[in-house]
Amino acid sequence: MKTSALVLFIALAHFIFKAEAQTKITFPSTDKLTITADLYESDKKAPYIILFHQAGYSRGEYKETASKITKLGYNCLAVDLRSGEEVNYIRNETALEAKKKNLQTGYLDAKNDMTAAIDYAYNKSNKPVIVFGSSYSASLSLVLAKGNSKVKAVVAFSPGEYFDTALNVQETLKGFDKPVFAASSKKEYPYLEELMTNVTKDKTLFQPQSGDGEHGSKALWKSNKSNNEYWMSLMVFLKKYLN
Repeated sequence: MKTSALVLFIALAHFIFKAEAQTKITFPSTDKLTITADLYESDKKAPYIILFHQAGYSRGEYKETASKITKLGYNCLAVDLRSGEEVNYIRNETALEAKKKNLQTGYLDAKNDMTAAIDYAYNKSNKPVIVFGSSYSASLSLVLAKGNSKVKAVVAFSPGEYFDTALNVQETLKGFDKPVFAASSKKEYPYLEELMTNVTKDKTLFQPQSGDGEHGSKALWKSNKSNNEYWMSLMVFLKKYLN
């Protein structure tokens, strides 16, 4: 094993089983809806990675993942978007609040919450953030990052065309100006390559070699047999943009 790969392997082994305490917080969306999120803070001066869940889920999607990412030197903010429900026994409180207020809870409606989360995390550290999306929120992460000076890079797990005729993601990505790590299951990979055609600079595309993988950020869960492959590739990407 090469030295660089060995160092990464040791680092992965060091943090992968450790737990990190989180604090539940709230802040307003751009339309004043109360957003619930979990804050995983490693250092008040560290940059933020903002974690957005997939359809039907909550911030609980990152219950296992966020604590590992903080070991790399980042703070994490796992956000309940108004389009979602529950995962890992964690209810989506933003979605519940939106329903109480009779607000729309479609995928595109979640852009309000994502924009507010980017602003919130940027203002806490005064450093550009990394946006990290899963499935529909991966697509919106890419769209919202384009031309946004508050965003340094994007991590997108299983992005796709989830919005019918309301939004064409592939077309929107023309002229994309941020580094991207995009991952998918093996089955999804040809589709991922096509979707990311218009991203021509600093692009990392990943698919697993030892298994079929998973849709969305579930690929990083211990329940996915090829999770270590995803982690190793993701760590290389994140380490480049820590400062």
